[in-house]
Amino acid sequence: MSETATRTAVLETPGGKDLSGKYLTFKLGKEEFGIEILKVREIIGSMTTTFVPGAPEHITGVINLRGKIIPVMDLRQRFKMTPEANNNRNCIIVVEIDLGDKTADMGLLVDMVSEVMNIGGNEIEPAPELGMSIDTSYILGLAKSGPDVKILIDISRMLNQWHYLALAQADGRSAE
Repeated sequence: MSETATRTAVLETPGGKDLSGKYLTFKLGKEEFGIEILKVREIIGSMTTTFVPGAPEHITGVINLRGKIIPVMDLRQRFKMTPEANNNRNCIIVVEIDLGDKTADMGLLVDMVSEVMNIGGNEIEPAPELGMSIDTSYILGLAKSGPDVKILIDISRMLNQWHYLALAQADGRSAE
């Protein structure tokens, strides 16, 4: 394959999945992120959460959404970003994740939802290698949108890592 063909080839995941498609983009501070639209169940305004004793710091609590209890993760805290005061643009993106033998809903507290974008595979670059101490395994890629870069998140992988880590810690086992 020529160098030009390599640069314009569609980026695929290690499993061979084409990454082009529709992504819901959102902001955390000045940074923009995207998640596959098919993982999104709904977007709701920010709600007061009920504290859950022993939950990790980035889990703000749970909400009762039409009779269903859903945990809410503050993505700013999860990504170790500087906390920011809540405002009227904060919202919760409710996503459905696959836990292997079942699915679960999770709320993601974000600063603001931007838009749904159709991103072509040729607009997505692989995540850079940042060293062994930085986990980029849940980053699908980096989408180039004009002068901006949007970090595309594999939300199922990220939340599965958290889910299994939380279960291991609750059982008193090491997650490694």
